[in-house]
Amino acid sequence: MKKLYLVAMIPLIFGLVCFAAYSVIGSSVAADGTLIEPFALIPIGWLLIFTSIIIAIGVLIYYFIKNKL
Repeated sequence: MKKLYLVAMIPLIFGLVCFAAYSVIGSSVAADGTLIEPFALIPIGWLLIFTSIIIAIGVLIYYFIKNKL
């Protein structure tokens, strides 16, 4: 059972790492006035967090179904 929780925790950890990396890298303005930032880390982080939530719900459903039978 603990392995199933680990499967749900891995995307959550990677999602939080994406947000931390975005915060650490930061953004800057180039000499020509364009904004340079790692914007792709934000949607990837949210995608990983929502994936983790969906997996956790699936694990809980599996756990309750297994214990009822």
